[in-house]
Parts: sequence; structure tokens; C-alpha cells
Amino acid sequence: MQPATADRPEVLVQTRHEMHLGGRRLAYQASVGSLTLREQGRSEDPDKAQDDKAQAQLFYIAYTLDDSPAAQRPLTFCFNGGPGSSSVWLHLGLLGPRRVSCDDMGHSGRPPYGLCDNEASLLLESDLVFIDPVGTGFSRMSPGEKSSEFHDYQRDQDAVAEFIRLYLSRHGRWASPKFLIGESYGTTRAAGLARLLQERHDIDLNGLMLISTALDYQALSFDHGNELPYALFLPGYTAAAWYHQALAPALQQKPLREVVAEAERFALGEYWTALMQGSRLGAAQRERVAAELARLTGLSPAFVQRCQLRIEDGRFFKELLRERGLTVGRIDARFTGQDRDDAGEHAEEDPGMNNLAGAYAVGINRLLHEQLGYQSDAPYLVHAPLYKNWGWKGFENRYVAAGESLRRALQANPAMLVYVASGYYDLATPHAAGDYSLSHLGLREGLQANVRVSYFEAGHMMYIERKGRERMAGELRDFVRTATGKT
Repeated sequence: MQPATADRPEVLVQTRHEMHLGGRRLAYQASVGSLTLREQGRSEDPDKAQDDKAQAQLFYIAYTLDDSPAAQRPLTFCFNGGPGSSSVWLHLGLLGPRRVSCDDMGHSGRPPYGLCDNEASLLLESDLVFIDPVGTGFSRMSPGEKSSEFHDYQRDQDAVAEFIRLYLSRHGRWASPKFLIGESYGTTRAAGLARLLQERHDIDLNGLMLISTALDYQALSFDHGNELPYALFLPGYTAAAWYHQALAPALQQKPLREVVAEAERFALGEYWTALMQGSRLGAAQRERVAAELARLTGLSPAFVQRCQLRIEDGRFFKELLRERGLTVGRIDARFTGQDRDDAGEHAEEDPGMNNLAGAYAVGINRLLHEQLGYQSDAPYLVHAPLYKNWGWKGFENRYVAAGESLRRALQANPAMLVYVASGYYDLATPHAAGDYSLSHLGLREGLQANVRVSYFEAGHMMYIERKGRERMAGELRDFVRTATGKT
């Protein structure tokens, strides 16, 4: 079987399974399929919409609990980010009935890796649909289509919104409580979709779950003249240095959250004031700020001075443990790696991602071929470098800011709740940058209580370790119950 493309028939393979979860025996159906996205609006006759040109097919894997009325059963659409990532990470790390085997700290071990039942699966509270955006997984464009038709901020959201509308209609799920969960760029997509679904299809969500948020890209972009990330990454640097025992004893002896709170106060206080002064900063204050930066990052005062008090993330990954011959990870600063030599400015690899990529690729291929009955010789694209040529129509000459879409969605549907998870060791989407974005949404006082933030002593994928996964599973289940009025 080949993956469906827009010039091939849609695919649907269904199998039945069972597992024990939360003291219950759960019988469920797994559906592996594809839905065709068609070019809309070319005919003035709505009856001819089915004849519109097929542009792409989106691949998905869905899990639905047996003997549960669709009108009462929540439905969660799940995706990761990138741009260019399939949904495999949330699928096999946190939400699905099966997950990649790893130890308590999230190390996936040696090849060929393994799969096990997932005691943290959200299937206990919600049916699940894992969506692979066009160009990832087995989702493909029709021959002759331009990548710009889908590999763009707005077009990507258009495609996923159309998929959701189609899925609700095909499977009779319009009456179900509806949720979105996204990770990393998936939170950018989810925030945009929350509003787009309202505007285009009159679909209101019960809840939005954002894992490792990326809403305001000014907070994440180390560009000349943009001072925000230097301050907002600092607490994450402090957490990483604390974990690797790189801080002075007085700080090292304190609990992580206390040390991080100290870094947050400095970052948003004296450090931010110093950054705002630029070249007007006096020599005495500059020296004082450099000393405090060095104390909170584990870097030398001389290095901080050479960086002009502005420590880019790539430099930190290489510099923190340079004397030990190690680099630290981007998506999870607890993981370390080694480069060819220790003299470079930036790390060659992300050791956090290296720990996961092979195991998740094996996991999804084994799951599809051995357990879900889907056979194909085509490659399942776990992650593709689509971000290199990603389009940002609507945000030309300015930073991407998806927070406004989220604000408008909450304003239009004040019953929608938002769950946010942030990891202290995440240096891809640091928790302080997420906090900044959320505090600048512009929500009126009555809506601020709709947003709940949960912090983890973990990285970008806080669910890879046992404690983080168990805690997050409980919080997500409670969130779904609360958002559907069951608690």
C-alpha cells in the first residue's frame, strides 16, 4: 500500500485493540486514514464543490473508545510543530495508547528501541486524532502543487482547519466536545486555529492545550536590536547551569525553583534596564550586571563581557560545559553531547533531539506496520526541514505573533479554557518567554482565569521522563473533565 496522495483514493484501515488504563479495561478502535483537501471557491455552484481539484491528502491516526456515545465523548485533535514535524512526538510520547519505551529520565536506550503500553494516554478521557500536516508523515501534496500552497503560516492553518471540518462531518462528531493540543510550533498553529475555526466554520472549542509555547516570536528571535530574548532566556540558562552543577555553591544549594525565581527577578529588573540603555550603560553598572549574569549562568564574567552582556542561545550551548568537553541540549538542556573539538562557537548537534529521533522513527513504523495494519514502502517523514522555506504571509517585516488570534478566540468564546505546560530546561521555547507572551495577550480581567500554566522540571518534551509524564497525564485529564463540565 502506498500513502494516499491527492491523485489516489483515500485510505482507511481500522483495527480493534484493548488496554488497561486507570484500573479500567479500555476497548478501542484505531483508524489509519487520509482525507483529501480540495481547492474551494472556484465554482459558484456549491453542488459542484466535490469536483474541485484535489490539492493534497492529510494522513491521520485516530483512536476512538468503544461503546461511548459520540455526542458525550470529547475529541482531541493533536499535532506537533517544526514547522515540518509529524505528530509522532505527542502520539508516542504522551497521548496515544502506545509509547516509546524509555527509562525514568527519558533516555530511550540503544537500538532497536521498544514500544510499550502508555499508562498516561489521554484516551481515558478523550478520543484522539493525530494529524500530520502536508509534507510530514504520509501526508502529501498532489503532483504539480506548489509547496507555497501549504508550507506557509496561514495556508497550513487553512489545511488543518479543513481537515478538522471534514473529519467532524465524515465521522459524525459535530456534537462532541472539541479540543486541540499542540507542541512548539504546534502551539502557534493551535492559537491560530482556535480563531480560524470560529471564523470559517463556526466551530468553538472547549479547550486548548499548549505544550512548550511559541506564540510571540520576538521573544524567541536573537536578532540585532531585539533585546527581549536575552532577558527571557536567562532563567532557562540558570536552570541548565544549576542542573549541571555549574553555579557557585551558594546558588547550587538552593532548590531549582528558588534559583530560577531569582534569575527571573534579575532578568526583568536590573538586567532589562541595562539592555534598554544600550551604549549609554555606565562602566560601573555594566561590570555589576556582567558579574550577576556570570553568577546566574555559570559562565565567566570575561565571556559575558565579550558577548556585550547578550548571550545568544547557541553560544550558551557550547560555552557552559566547554571546559568539560561537553555541549548542552537545546530542547532539553539536561542532555549533553560532544563535538569534534571544544574550540567552536556553536554546538554541532542537539543531544536532546539525538536521544529521541531514532527511537520515535522506529516506534511509528513498527506501530503502523505491525499493529495498525498499514503497509507502505514510502517513507514516513518524522520530521522534514520545511521551516527553511516556510512562508509567513501576513507577518512580512514583523515578528510572528499568534497571541492575538488566541485573545480573539477567548473573547468570542469565553467558555474555552487553555492549559499551558512549560519546562525549566527547555531552551527552544523557554518558560519565561512563554510567560511573557501569555502576560501580553491583552486579556481582560475576566478571561485571565481561563489560562492555566503548569511548570515542569523538564525540557521541551517534558513527558519523556516518568514523573513529568505521569503528572502531565493527570493534569490533562483533569483539564478535559473541567472544560466539559464533568468536575
